[in-house]
Amino acid sequence: MNITNFISVGENIHCTRIFKVGGTTCKQMPDGTFGIEYKTVQKETRILQVPESFTKTPEWESGKVKHCAVAIWQAMNGDKKSGVDYLQQLAISQEKNGATYLDLNVDEYSTDIEEKKHIMKWLVETVQNSVKIPVSIDSSNEAILEAGLSATDKKRGRPMVNSVSLERKNAVEIAAKYNAVVIASAAGEKGLPETPEERVANIDAIIDILRRKNFALGDIHVDPLVFPISVNPMNGKMFLDTISVVRKKYGKEMHIVAGLSNISFGMPNRKLINQVFTILALENGADGGIVDPSQINTKILASFDKSSEAFTLARELLLGNDEYGMNFITAAREGKI
Repeated sequence: MNITNFISVGENIHCTRIFKVGGTTCKQMPDGTFGIEYKTVQKETRILQVPESFTKTPEWESGKVKHCAVAIWQAMNGDKKSGVDYLQQLAISQEKNGATYLDLNVDEYSTDIEEKKHIMKWLVETVQNSVKIPVSIDSSNEAILEAGLSATDKKRGRPMVNSVSLERKNAVEIAAKYNAVVIASAAGEKGLPETPEERVANIDAIIDILRRKNFALGDIHVDPLVFPISVNPMNGKMFLDTISVVRKKYGKEMHIVAGLSNISFGMPNRKLINQVFTILALENGADGGIVDPSQINTKILASFDKSSEAFTLARELLLGNDEYGMNFITAAREGKI
């Protein structure tokens, strides 16, 4: 498969993203404090200090730290230079690895809506100062969506809204107001779809709403929703079946993206699963994804050895042919993949 074009919505600047406390990235410093080690695009190693307040949270007690939230806190309340640098290096790295959009989300930064609106606008401006590609505004709150969109630089291309759906119809009006392209989720009015048929029905309905608001098919990036195979071993197959139907129904103009890494939650060797799943998705009609561009990009996908044992084991797992995932899990435990 010749993979040359891939719509990459870079997912890394997101306040839900975590590192393991005491792991290879979030390390204890000689003075007993903790810092997040990162590298610039010039390969220079730098440290983002973790504020004491973050070490007193439930996430920290469970061994996790929200690294983008740490960077925002530092930029707003502590070492502004290091906080801004960390976020901008994330943005630059994603652009360098082929990101088409940068997805920004601050929903879990705090519980105060006004604070989150302010942070989102600041984050958009901060990221745009370091890269040339447009941003994707990701929030479950319409006021935060609008705050982010109001700060976007239209000269770098149309921004993206992540996302609109039958349960979030008002977001369509906001996207139209700011001339944004949209990720259109297959979520229903009262819940998530369970079958390919339910997904397609919800997609049809939200596309109809978007078309009536003068969105062209090329402005729409459908997200058929990815659920983990650790929950249901057929979730990969159902997703692939859905995108095959949607692509056939709407032709080449409309886009199909999704949070592809959701498929591997709870499984070993997540990077391999995500990469193989992306290849299968593209073969079935997708043309992009919400991904980590350093792990999933055109160069990596095009060079993947589809004759390898690793690819075969992951493919069989994703298609539901590996009962309980035992072949894949056993190979991972034995260090074969």
